[in-house]
Amino acid sequence: MSQEIHDGWVQQVDQETFMENYFAAQRDHIFRNVEVLIYVFDVESREIERDMHYYQDCLEAILANSKDAKIFCLIHKMDLVQEELRNKIFTERLNELKTRSEPLKITAFATSIWDETLYKAWSSIVHSLIPNVRQLESHLQNFATICEADEVVLFERTTFLVISHSTRIEHSDVHRFEKISNYMKQFKLSCGKFQAQFKSMEIRQANFAAFFDVLTANTYVMVIMSDSSVESAATQMNISVARKHFEKLEVTHMPR
Repeated sequence: MSQEIHDGWVQQVDQETFMENYFAAQRDHIFRNVEVLIYVFDVESREIERDMHYYQDCLEAILANSKDAKIFCLIHKMDLVQEELRNKIFTERLNELKTRSEPLKITAFATSIWDETLYKAWSSIVHSLIPNVRQLESHLQNFATICEADEVVLFERTTFLVISHSTRIEHSDVHRFEKISNYMKQFKLSCGKFQAQFKSMEIRQANFAAFFDVLTANTYVMVIMSDSSVESAATQMNISVARKHFEKLEVTHMPR
């Protein structure tokens, strides 16, 4: 046995021992009062049965300690799968996970760090954790109507994950939120390099105006209008007036 193979075998044994001890010693403590379980599967793993064993151990602990928890599975590194086979492989993995997860219900995503899929998955997870999210969306819809905006989007302040949105016109780019999030995070990083705090931004082109601003202690809001001549002061005033209202909503509508 080569040293390389030997080291790999020892590492695998140590990892399995750690996992077994981890579940045995801290099982009840770890899985008590869990609201969400996110389990990541490597699509290229050659130890599928072992992966499923650990996954089902988690589910058993969830059933015993937090049976109302939401279960999310990420089928990760999908970029390594041939494009024409991705849907087929994801569907096969999803069906197997649904069967092995019974009686619990799961939601699964095909993800990769190299495109928008991971962002979309995390945004969907955050969105699902917001109590009474429909009510929050209704308030955003009212805000969009008052502002005469085409779209209003609520972002988590640190990650720029989409929490909720109200869209009054159709958009052809289904990945626009992910792209906007990436741009804004990069801009915030640039501000940090110069020891500047990002607070707000205004973008205008011939066919639209976009406004980014702090809405609450935990969120940013983006307001988009087709009328590029709209006055900045009017939009900023609307955001300022809405701030206290959404701060009150945040107490009961945002995940803790």
